[in-house]
Amino acid sequence: MAVNREPILKKCKSLGISPMVMGVGKETKRDPNANKRRKVSDYGMQLKEKQKLKFIYGMLEKQFSHYFDLAEKQEGQAGANLLTMLESRLDNVVFRMGLSMTRREARQLVTHGHFNVNGKRVDIPSYRVKPGDEISLREKSKSSVKFKEIIEATKGRVIPTWLDMNRDASSAKVIRLAQKEDLDYEVEEHLIVELYSK
Repeated sequence: MAVNREPILKKCKSLGISPMVMGVGKETKRDPNANKRRKVSDYGMQLKEKQKLKFIYGMLEKQFSHYFDLAEKQEGQAGANLLTMLESRLDNVVFRMGLSMTRREARQLVTHGHFNVNGKRVDIPSYRVKPGDEISLREKSKSSVKFKEIIEATKGRVIPTWLDMNRDASSAKVIRLAQKEDLDYEVEEHLIVELYSK
């Protein structure tokens, strides 16, 4: 599998997103003129929105376009469906629960089999959770120094309203699927739809 080794802060700056979205660094004052220095074409804006989502969720083109195909086939708006599907990935849910510092780390922890979904071990980062699913840290993993450090470091992280988090048990129940309003970053998903519909 290809590995993205591009510096996170540099990529965040070029895409105009806060490093906090990626789980790194502190909120920095953004330059309001950063993206207004030169005129960007419609295609350029569409491409940037797609690159933003691919970067946030750590995906390559093939996987991302597969998600878009699935989102288009579902009822409703393709852009909203795409965001919901990306947010319901197990690695993203683990990150949202505060059981990893970044989504990259969450992907690795899931692959190493540290999490259960409804009591069964799941080691597939792209596994999509559904309303009613319970995601929990495995008993063996709870005692590890690594997870104790992560839980301590992410204490202040805001848990999204679509997750019912039990911090003491290191588990969360999915109440509903995430919507665009639940996101902690701005995205114009209609531009991605326009890009793929060309």
